[in-house]
Amino acid sequence: MEIYPVARIFTDFPSKFGIPRQSGITQNKSIVIFEKPFRSDGALRGIDGYSHLWLIWEFTEAKQQSVRLTVRPPRLGGNTRVGVFATRSPFRPNSLGLSCVKLVEVRRGTPDGTVLIVEGADILNGTPIYDIKPYLPFTDSRPDALGGFGENIRSEISDVIFDCSVPGGLVGEKLETLKSILLEDPRPHYQNDNERVYAFEFADWRIKFTVNGSTVTVAEITDI
Repeated sequence: MEIYPVARIFTDFPSKFGIPRQSGITQNKSIVIFEKPFRSDGALRGIDGYSHLWLIWEFTEAKQQSVRLTVRPPRLGGNTRVGVFATRSPFRPNSLGLSCVKLVEVRRGTPDGTVLIVEGADILNGTPIYDIKPYLPFTDSRPDALGGFGENIRSEISDVIFDCSVPGGLVGEKLETLKSILLEDPRPHYQNDNERVYAFEFADWRIKFTVNGSTVTVAEITDI
């Protein structure tokens, strides 16, 4: 079966490290721009009535030579193997991701036609979107669902402090998004070096930080 992108999503995450591990964790805004064959208001008729959407997309940076049937999730220490279908690992037979995002705005009349402004995406900038489906609360929400081994994995970070100046453009919603990413501890779970300086790219900045116990200290913020 041949599939092709219907849209692309543009986010504040230009590289893999630092992307939230699940959708909905942060309030970062992203824009979904449709490919020209699907740039039609008719294709979006009625979408305004939904508050959330499912995005089906491609792990473009997780290509592999052969199919892996077991994987080692970083949040389990990087040494424990579990079945690929028991995880949300990017290394999958078809490299497809699934994210639930909040629909903030259906913006019409842009140079790219009608676009979607969404919140909470955990997706690399420029990623192709293969399908968009509405989230249906009466069937998609399962309060009694079990979370498997992922249920007990929680970040121990409780505080983010800035030991550097914060650029003028990194304020308000952008700053709160950055803090929420750091509170979720973007490091692989098996790395716990208090002296190590980690770095990731967020929006237009490169963020350098250290972790000591439950505190993240942002040491430097520079332009990309």
